[in-house]
Parts: sequence; structure tokens; C-alpha cells
Amino acid sequence: MKKRILSIFFSAILAVSLAACGGPSNQSAANGKEDGDGKKWIVATDTVFKPFEYKNEKGEFVGIDVDILKAIAEDQNFNYELQSLGWDGAVAAVQAGQADAIIAGATIKQERIDAGWIFSDAYYQATQSVVVPEDSSIKSLDDLKGKHVAVKNGTAGADYANELKDKYDFKVTVFEDSPTMYQDVIAGNSDACFEDTPVMKFTIKENGLALKVLEGSENSGAGYGLAVMDSNKQEFLDMFNKGLANIKANGTYDEIIQKYLGE
Repeated sequence: MKKRILSIFFSAILAVSLAACGGPSNQSAANGKEDGDGKKWIVATDTVFKPFEYKNEKGEFVGIDVDILKAIAEDQNFNYELQSLGWDGAVAAVQAGQADAIIAGATIKQERIDAGWIFSDAYYQATQSVVVPEDSSIKSLDDLKGKHVAVKNGTAGADYANELKDKYDFKVTVFEDSPTMYQDVIAGNSDACFEDTPVMKFTIKENGLALKVLEGSENSGAGYGLAVMDSNKQEFLDMFNKGLANIKANGTYDEIIQKYLGE
């Protein structure tokens, strides 16, 4: 009898505890989608894609994407958590529903749209360019004939190089990360590389690399956008787009771009 009474007593305590924790709905808070004041949006990003997201000398996570998201959140009054997961990790998190959106210098392109990416309005128009050593004899795209060109896998720069390789008769070597690609050009193993223009200009300036952007090699470019991969997240896209329009109108956007690119 005592055992039965104790069992009923502890069952009652457990029920009260679960009710206090919010029961099953607590899973929503656990994955960061809600806080005490309402919904919190989880936004995934890359670990380093200067000048769009990276850590400064103080260890603070900064960049164009970081500042734009912060300004839009303030304008639209929403809560968010930015998670630095690396490119592949960020994409996987959004695909798996562990994050609501990705902002990581993601080029708006049809193959991603076909794969289920739902993009915001473009928040930056990025071109891709050819990058060569400072003392290179390559002066134009025509001079790439017979040369070895480096690209980073899965990037808009790689797409641009593959579009041109047959026309200008050069060979393409694929790398998994940008720093290794740059060093291959500096070492003379590759004659040039293709990279997003703002990223390359910032990297050359910040690190003093013996490289230069080949004048006149830019393509028409494409926009970067924040993306979700679930139509139920349209609310977040709508807030992002509205906030983006507002910060462009009030000058905040221009201040952010000037801060990082001097444009």
C-alpha cells in the first residue's frame, strides 16, 4: 500500500514538473525558435567569407551579412540567433529544419531555386573576376589560353570559369577552400583563379597578397540573398525584404557597405 501511495505521489510531482516546463512545446524553445518574448529565428551562416562574415581581431563575428541582418532585425523588431556553421553545415541545417534561414553570401541562381531554395530580394550584387599574380603577363581573358586556372568548388566563380574555359582554352583545377586556391596562384602552380570580386579585393587589401584583380574580367554578376527552404518560413522572408528596403532608404545599408568595402 505504501509503495502504491509513493508511486501516485511521485507521478503527481512529475506531472506538475512537465506542466511547468511547458510539456512537449518545450522542444520548440530547445531548438531556439522561441524565447520568452516570442519567436526567435535561427539563421545559419558560414564561418569565414570575408568581408561578409568572419571574426575580427577581437574575436567578434562581423561582416556585411552580419551587420545587414542585425540592422534588419532592429528595423523589423524580430529576435534571431546567428549560428556560424560553415557553408556545408549551414546548408544542411536549413535543409534539415534545424535552422530557419541561411545568409552566407549565397548567390541567387536557378539551380538552387530548382533545388528548393526560396530567396529574399538581393541584398548585394556581386560580380566574379579573374585574379592573377601582381607581376603576371596576363592582361585580358584572351591571355588565359593554355593556362591553368584555379576555382573553389561549388562557387559562382567556378561557374564563371567553366562558362569561359572552352572559349578561351584554359584548364580548370578545383580546390575545396579559397586560401588554398589563392596560395596555388601565388606559388605559380596556377596562373589565375576566379573569385567573387568584393571578396578578392577585400582579401588582397587585408592580407597584402601579391595578387590583383584583372581589370575588365568581371562578369555581369548576380545577387546574394538570404534563403529559406520551407515555404512556411515566408513570414521571415517578408520581414527581411521589408527591412532591407527600409535600411536602404534610410542610409543604413550604404553605411554598412562603406564600412567594409569603401564603396
